[in-house]
Amino acid sequence: MRITAIKQQEKLKGRYSIFVDEKYAFSLSDTALLDTKLFVGQDLSEKELKEYKELSADDKIYGLVLRYLAIRPRSKWEIETYLARKHSPPPLQEKILNKLSINGLIDDEAFARAWVDNRRLLKPISKRRLQLELKQKHVSNEIIGQVLAEDETDERSILKELVIRKRKQSKYQDNDKLMAYLSRQGFGYGDIKDTLTEIDEEN
Repeated sequence: MRITAIKQQEKLKGRYSIFVDEKYAFSLSDTALLDTKLFVGQDLSEKELKEYKELSADDKIYGLVLRYLAIRPRSKWEIETYLARKHSPPPLQEKILNKLSINGLIDDEAFARAWVDNRRLLKPISKRRLQLELKQKHVSNEIIGQVLAEDETDERSILKELVIRKRKQSKYQDNDKLMAYLSRQGFGYGDIKDTLTEIDEEN
């Protein structure tokens, strides 16, 4: 058996189709193709062809993970869950996780910092709510504590900003409803009461 053509795919520009004896046999990412050093005219044994097909399947899953990561940063747990959803066998999961870690693409500390920064940009949010969200991503308590300790955002200023914004909505003219909402966002009862009093006195 001989490799008769290596063609770049039209839909996935970073992936190449390998043809053996004029027929499509398997595909590889550009990185995997460079690593294997395959070339047109190369002879393959049955065993080698089978191994390259297995490599192709593994390489596809790795490519899916990279696209998953390109959407936004992910925690290690999120990537593990994604691989499980793709029915990736445990040895391949471990291999991919190690490769991502070596390339700096898995880093729960960096993920937690990015999460906090992005959430801060989107809307006023309490540290308690951020802590809960990071726990839901299975980030360790040690990392959560470290990242939130570095966050110098003034919680009371954030709370005041949120109260002023919400009070513009008719349903939050009622203090009980507003307090219930703010409590669900992770703000403490005492801080909520003090902030509402402060705003009332200013007005």
